[in-house]
Amino acid sequence: MHDVQAFTFRREELFPIADRLRADFLDAKPFRHVVIDDFLPPSVLEPVLSEFPEPRDASWQRFDDAREIKLALADTEKMGPATRALLAEFNGGVFVEFLERLTGIKHLVSDPHLEGGGLHQIRPGGFLKVHADFNKSRRLNLDRRLNGLLYLNKDWEESYGGHLQLWNKDMTVCEHKILPVFNRFVLFATTDDANHGHPDPLTCPEDRARRSMALYYYTNGRPEEEVTEDHTTLFKERPGETWKFNARQVAKRWTPPALVELFGRDRGK
Repeated sequence: MHDVQAFTFRREELFPIADRLRADFLDAKPFRHVVIDDFLPPSVLEPVLSEFPEPRDASWQRFDDAREIKLALADTEKMGPATRALLAEFNGGVFVEFLERLTGIKHLVSDPHLEGGGLHQIRPGGFLKVHADFNKSRRLNLDRRLNGLLYLNKDWEESYGGHLQLWNKDMTVCEHKILPVFNRFVLFATTDDANHGHPDPLTCPEDRARRSMALYYYTNGRPEEEVTEDHTTLFKERPGETWKFNARQVAKRWTPPALVELFGRDRGK
């Protein structure tokens, strides 16, 4: 039995995984990525799940527009001890060495501030349109190179949706759909052509949510062929897709059901 407070990543366990999957990562299409199932001992994740904040918790930062409907939490003071311990391991030296060995990207730096990362949660009806991530941390003044996503969704059915979609450079074809099942770790290179997202509204039951832990890694500089102007998130439309902001729907999503019902009755008078 693993105690998350005592759990540590070990080179003797991680490095063979890196060696085995390096070619898969480097050769993957439409951009460099790898999917690793059963990544951690389940007992390490159980306490993380038990302390995962509920959607109505005031700690969450809420994103709600035509491009994304999601919740995010990067402030570790508002997380439980098991979550903080696991995030510290993901940001620690051993795991960074594993990432360097797996990807061939040297001199990686983790982000203790979890800029854009930390905990993510998407409720039924939520989504995150296809995009390429911001390419530079303003706080660290470093180039963003890798995304790591650990999914925390037990008994997640295909019909619930929530797949992570990987699209080609020209946004003409979705080449991979990755179901966000429990203990699945996805790693991919962060470039302007790494088009990814969860663009279709989530269809899981109302008492469920799509939960994940997000980690980002940086270097001081990047290969010349990858250098572009600094930018924030680049959202990209799928074929035939257009986005329209609906303020009324936004208000309804974040208003308690009882108040929505009361407001509806008042308007009907």
